[in-house]
Formats: sequence, structure tokens, C-alpha cells
Amino acid sequence: MQIDFHYYATYCAAIIAGYEHEEALDIAYSAQLVDLCSKTFLNRIKAPHIAATTQLQLEMMDARTDILGLQEITRIWASFHFLPRDLYVQKPHRTKRYMHKYRLICGPNGDLVVKTVELAKNKPLQSVGIAMHVLADTWAHMNFAGTPSLVINNTTNEFTEIYTSDDGTECERSIKFRHSATAPDDLEKGLFTNSLFQGNEHSIMNLGHGRAGHLPDYSYMKYRYVPAWNDYKDIVKDNPSDYMMAFAQMVQAMKYLRGEIEVFEKDTYAFDDISQFKDQIDSILRKKQPDASDDWKAFGESLSGKEIPAFDSDKYIEEFNNSNRRNRSRTFLAKFIMGAISHKGMVTNEIFKSGNILTGFTKEIRIPKKEETA
Repeated sequence: MQIDFHYYATYCAAIIAGYEHEEALDIAYSAQLVDLCSKTFLNRIKAPHIAATTQLQLEMMDARTDILGLQEITRIWASFHFLPRDLYVQKPHRTKRYMHKYRLICGPNGDLVVKTVELAKNKPLQSVGIAMHVLADTWAHMNFAGTPSLVINNTTNEFTEIYTSDDGTECERSIKFRHSATAPDDLEKGLFTNSLFQGNEHSIMNLGHGRAGHLPDYSYMKYRYVPAWNDYKDIVKDNPSDYMMAFAQMVQAMKYLRGEIEVFEKDTYAFDDISQFKDQIDSILRKKQPDASDDWKAFGESLSGKEIPAFDSDKYIEEFNNSNRRNRSRTFLAKFIMGAISHKGMVTNEIFKSGNILTGFTKEIRIPKKEETA
């Protein structure tokens, strides 16, 4: 997913869930910050690298791919962008090494997404935003794993877009890929950028959905493709339907986090709460465009009657850098950092407890409740 969903759509979901405008902005900002809090960003504010929630392309180019390097990569990507669905899933006649990777395949409605939402309960709004980013990505990034692996994340080149023609007929056309990182995707021609095939099992090119390019990030896209982990049998990914489920589940999760409902359970959605907006949301999701930010922004402002400012990654840096040791923990970025470290520790240790060594292990920390950081 991109800024359109993580920032603007998350704001919309927070408003529908009952949060006030300023609270919704904090949640949405934190959700988007997950895609920007790299080591490079943390260096700017002299914060610990353990709080990294993403890796920039230049950082990835220098990343080690020995066991320790792979563990660091996997801790970040499996925790924040490709949350595993089932750490104990079985697949016959596979080696233990293969199963460690197979069990990291991302998907919605796993035990870890429940733990993710529960971890954010009674915590600062930054932790709510982190949880919403992770939850949303389980829908967008399903079927890929947050670890470099050819045997899991590779695909064939046979991608097919499924679309509805002007007369209502469902049609298909072949998708073509190129490997230019600077060339924008051409949605009308069906020409997209993906990662270059690398036969090395642990190549960074084989991390996450690189082989599918940005197809999982476009809400309008419905496509058929052939993943390696599925024994090269094709599957259909229906982004408009999946993104609608993600939105409804975010509203449900945030109602739980606000205390409106007592339990957050798998496969539960706030469909009643979004029913009056469903056609409008569906229209945004199905509109063929690379970035739906303007449409989500307009929808969010119609919900709250307030202006949604553009996302500014530098917004809270001065507050953090100018704070002293006594009050730093109360700054926006400090609360985000603590939430990120806590979430990463939870996911890492859940993976480790399952017998999977691909993330190593780490010390889990307690983050103060929101009233303690007010």
C-alpha cells in the first residue's frame, strides 16, 4: 500500500471509528511513518536503529545477506509489511529450512494480527497507527513473505490484468514488466516495473512482492499470476475487494482500541459502520489511478468537516531534537519509536517461539499506557 491508503484512508477509517480529527491525524501520520522510519531517518534524529520500520533502496543495496543480515531484514519486513498469517502451517514433503520461509507468508486474519491490535490497546495513538499499517498490509501484501527468498517470492512473468470493459464485460490482458527503477508505471499500457530476476535464493531482489512490482499497492488492480510457493499454480488477487475488507477491518480494530467493543477477533469487520459510505469507498478503490490520495482526502474532509494537511515527514523532528531527557518521552516521535520497538519485539519473538530462526530474537519492552505519556 501507499500513502493514499496508509495516510488518507486510515484517517477516514479512524473518523468512522469515532476518533476526533486531531486523533485521526496522529493515527494516520503514524501509519504512514512506518514506510519512512529507516536507519537514515533515525540517524537524523540520533535515535536507535532498532526502531527502524523500513529500509530505503540505498540501505538495501548495502544490506548484508549472511544470517545476521537476513535476520535484520526479516525482522523489519515481516513485522511491519508482511505480517505472517500462520507460523505453524503445514505443507507436506518440505524441508525444515523451506518451512521456515513458507510460514512467513503474509496474509490477513492470522493470530499475529490479533496480537498486533491487542498490543496497541491503551497505548498512545502512535501505536494505533503502527497497528493499522500492519493490518492493512496483510491484505495488500498477502501471498508474499518479508524475507528474501526465491523459492517463496519468485513468480513467473505471466501476469494478467482482469478488468471490466465499458459494456460491463470482464476482460483480460497481459501485463508487461521492465526493470527501470526510475520509470513510472504506465497503467494504460499495462507496463510496470518489477525487480530483476536473481537466481540467488537470498538476493534482495527476492524480498516481498518485488517480482510483482507495485501491483499489490494499486487498489484498482485485479490480476492473475503464478507464485513459486504455490507450486506454480495461478491465483487471482482482487485488490478492490481486499482493500475494502482492510478498510472495514481497520474500523473494527479501532472501535476495539477506543473501547467501543470489548474484543477484537479475526474475520470481523465494521460493515454496518461503513454501509452508508460503501459505494463511495468502492468507487475510490476501483478508479484506475496510481495514487488515490486526492479522492481519499476529499472523502475524509467530508466526514470530519476538517482539512487534512499533506503528510510532512519532517513535521515532528524539531520537537524531538529540541526536547531534553526529561520530556523527550512525551514527544510524538519518541512515542512512535517506542511503539515500533515494542511491536517488532512482539512479532520477532512470536516467530522465534514457533521454532523459526529467520528473525532471531530480541528483548520485548513495555511501553507506557497513553495516560502515562500525556
